[in-house]
Amino acid sequence: MPELRYTREHEWVRVEDGVGTCGITDYAQSQLGDVVFVELPPAGKKVVRGGEAAVVESVKAASEVYAPVSGEVFESNAGLPDNPAQVNQSPMGDGWFMRIRLSNPAELGELMDEAAYKAYLATLS
Repeated sequence: MPELRYTREHEWVRVEDGVGTCGITDYAQSQLGDVVFVELPPAGKKVVRGGEAAVVESVKAASEVYAPVSGEVFESNAGLPDNPAQVNQSPMGDGWFMRIRLSNPAELGELMDEAAYKAYLATLS
């Protein structure tokens, strides 16, 4: 079963068989407003947990998207640059950003599970 984890910067990662599919949370997309542009990392790029991995721009602001885990990007969501609204429509589904082969699976233990993330969100309102 895939393991879903969250960062304090509102990224998520769903891990299955050592591969993490990553994106931004519903909370993050709602704070950004209408997403109009995304810049995704190329396959082969090495990313470090907490380091900049992608860029998302909305009608309100541009924001960095940080890697929730360390590893190598092996796929970016090819349809997202042509349809950035997917980030708003389905941030945890079709609006995913990249897939990363984890280099240090132990990092998952430093991220929040769903219950902890919901509790964290409650402190932001």
